[in-house]
Amino acid sequence: MATVPVKRLSRSAHRERLHSRLRRKISGSTERPRLCVFRSSRHIVAQVIDDQAGRTLASASSLDGEFRKGNKGGGNVAASKAVGKAIAERARAAGVEKVVFDRGGYQYHGRIQALAEAAREAGLKF
Repeated sequence: MATVPVKRLSRSAHRERLHSRLRRKISGSTERPRLCVFRSSRHIVAQVIDDQAGRTLASASSLDGEFRKGNKGGGNVAASKAVGKAIAERARAAGVEKVVFDRGGYQYHGRIQALAEAAREAGLKF
């Protein structure tokens, strides 16, 4: 009897599936917007999003011009810490103190964890 091959999802499709499962439970409100993180192999991006209003309140990225002047690359833990600090400062400037953390389907480990801890140290509560 022959075995039936199992169709596997690509890495990005699996992450998107996990993220959609997370998004069913997590939603940003006006009181507590969502801190959403996207990670690629070369860069990291963070946004503070009010899902009820459909607006991005603040964003920070390793692609920003001011970030690129001071840092060498965007795909490492040091870059994630810098982006976490920047997103916290920009969110606080927009009047946001508390957020809901959306890890985007990634494991809470490495660069995602570094960004979250840096944002907490800079004053965001989650």
